[in-house]
Amino acid sequence: MCGRYYRRSDKQRIAEAFRLGKLAELPLEVAPSFNIAPTTMQPVIVADRDTGERTMRVMRWGLIPVWAKDPKAMGLSTINAKAEGLMEKPMWRTPFKKRRCLVPADGFYEWKKLDAKTKQPYAFRLKDNQPLAFGGVWEHWKALDGSLEWDTFSIITTEPNELTASVHNRMPVILKPSDYERWLDTTDLERPPVDLLRPYDADLMSAHAVDPRVGNVRNNEPGLCEAFECPPNSA
Repeated sequence: MCGRYYRRSDKQRIAEAFRLGKLAELPLEVAPSFNIAPTTMQPVIVADRDTGERTMRVMRWGLIPVWAKDPKAMGLSTINAKAEGLMEKPMWRTPFKKRRCLVPADGFYEWKKLDAKTKQPYAFRLKDNQPLAFGGVWEHWKALDGSLEWDTFSIITTEPNELTASVHNRMPVILKPSDYERWLDTTDLERPPVDLLRPYDADLMSAHAVDPRVGNVRNNEPGLCEAFECPPNSA
């Protein structure tokens, strides 16, 4: 799964990396965050329904289906969607066909089990240190009484590449910039880009151990995603 990620990029760097519109039109809430956790509000990129241009919106991490009456009572985790089940399960099929998004990030965290009581977190990023995009799906949810409404998203996961497999058995789908336009284009409902749901090239990525303090969502500072010297016998 992908249950935590980080974003060094501010809204200007995101706008440049993803070729967005004027900065004045971007949400003010966008700021770097080094320990992004589920249920928080995060920037995602979608295609404008009228113009097709890339635009940024702020959404809640953890997709809420349109049919959910009470999100707290759903009894399932929706922060991730498995690539293998996107076309099989109704909950994911429609968003995958009609509402795909890019989730801007600079890296993600996974935890390696060392023993029955200990896990060591690792950060994964691109070797060139450029911003990356997770493949995501989103949905608009509104309470029956109209008292609350959210745009919500999930990050799609797939099988791990050789690098990630040394720590965890899943990894987020990472899209290449050359595939952004196709991913966001939902005009062909019969042929969604299933072929893009694949592990990213391990040779283009790097990984390093990070401070275990990242396990506490209240910790959020730049040093959390930097290299950390593991105690002996913990690598």
